[in-house]
Amino acid sequence: MDRAIKKGALQKYLQAFGTEEVLEMRPLGKGVHGEGWLVRAAGARGAEEFVIKSVRPSGFGHDYPSDRAGLFLLALDTYNTIPNHVKALDVLSLQADGSLRSIGAGREYYLLMRRAAGRSYFEDLEALVRKERLESADRLKIDRLAICLADIHSLKKKRASRELYLRKLRDIIGHGECLMGVFDSYPRGVIKPAQMAEIEKKCIDWRARLKGAFFYRRLCRIHGDFHPGNVWFQERAARGRGKGGPYPELTLLDRSRGPWGEAADDLTAFAINFIFYSIWRHGRVKGACLEGIKLLFSRYIGLTGDEAVLGVVAPFFAFRGAVVANPVFYPLLGGEGRRLIFRFIHGVLDSPVFDPAMVNGYISS
Repeated sequence: MDRAIKKGALQKYLQAFGTEEVLEMRPLGKGVHGEGWLVRAAGARGAEEFVIKSVRPSGFGHDYPSDRAGLFLLALDTYNTIPNHVKALDVLSLQADGSLRSIGAGREYYLLMRRAAGRSYFEDLEALVRKERLESADRLKIDRLAICLADIHSLKKKRASRELYLRKLRDIIGHGECLMGVFDSYPRGVIKPAQMAEIEKKCIDWRARLKGAFFYRRLCRIHGDFHPGNVWFQERAARGRGKGGPYPELTLLDRSRGPWGEAADDLTAFAINFIFYSIWRHGRVKGACLEGIKLLFSRYIGLTGDEAVLGVVAPFFAFRGAVVANPVFYPLLGGEGRRLIFRFIHGVLDSPVFDPAMVNGYISS
């Protein structure tokens, strides 16, 4: 139990269970994952004893408060459905004011947000595939995207956490929403399991490479799902000025999978769409889409000085490539286009450093 939990707050909370006074709070013991606390209380039924369990917020996928909430909600759902198991009573939420609230009674959970104004960048991509060159307005938007990402990624942890960086590498391959989970959602017959495994094994080799040396020092604030559907522009609103005029106002949606990670995650999430849209329409990356991916990387690196990002993007491109090649998400992509996306994935995974100008080379390799 977190020592921030005060006796008075716990006593008030336990009134719901018929107790009147907390007599004692003391530690029971610690384990690798967390610790337990004994609570002795008195009420109309006499003396009762409770145990409160906490989980240590470091490693093992317990890094964020939402991880720990999910762990305890699962415990509440499952402890009481197996014979002879100790009974779980509730999941407690410690509030900013020190009070305790129950979240255990919930059967489903929802997020309330403000409504975003503008239109997603998917509409811009639909137009880009018909253009031979980027127009001034297109360049301003890509420039604005690079500035946005550079600003997001500029925030570093005061002490870089190796555990959080390794978690991002692990999640990008094995998380249910990432590479392996996306592959598991493919309809049968689209790609053979052995072909999926080949990509997964190459990504594991990349993970081993990035676990070494001091790559963890790259840990930075990220968005986590920076794809065009989560990037909205308002054409009439503007902020700042680029070479071609005022920047359109940008709004981001649906930040996901933790606030800390690798900058390559956000860059590839967006960049893969220039590749996907052009392959879908032309069978290769050309015209404004080719200009777009080169401009995004060059502008981002120019702002951040992070040329090293080109040496870590491969497993992140593999995940994002698997997403856009998945007929569940993009059913209009034909078999040949899907084959080209997978060739791109292999081409990038087989190269030590990514070169945006060589996109078609990865596809043809």
